[in-house]
Amino acid sequence: MAATPPPPVDYTRRHLRFGWWSLGVFLSLGLLLEVLHGFKVGFYLDVDNEHRRLMWTLAHAHGGLLGLVHVLFGLTLMAAPPIAADRRAQVSGGLITASVLLPAGFFAAGLRVTGLAPALAFLVVPVGGALLMTVVFLVARAADRLP
Repeated sequence: MAATPPPPVDYTRRHLRFGWWSLGVFLSLGLLLEVLHGFKVGFYLDVDNEHRRLMWTLAHAHGGLLGLVHVLFGLTLMAAPPIAADRRAQVSGGLITASVLLPAGFFAAGLRVTGLAPALAFLVVPVGGALLMTVVFLVARAADRLP
């Protein structure tokens, strides 16, 4: 008996869902950071924890902005279905991976304050950034080829 092929992946739906859930998570993280700031929690606000504050702010900002990129990518796929059709699986996977690595690296780097030196976890940030730049380049090239 022949195995049935898996159903095609709906990339539009995938990125719209991922984007909106990312926005929910990272806006909630931003609200938590505001609460820590409002209640003057030393773990977050003390001068010794400036590195943590910066890293967690960067995690919040990058996560929220990347959530918007997912929504934009999903809407782009709806408006211009041929965009990156030949590399859609790679673009999709790269965008999701970058959206996990960038904020996770910043957040993890802020978990442990080691003076001014970033934690080892911060090393995943350049990998996520390179993936994001690659994805943006591939989508931009595909957009150039639209009729």
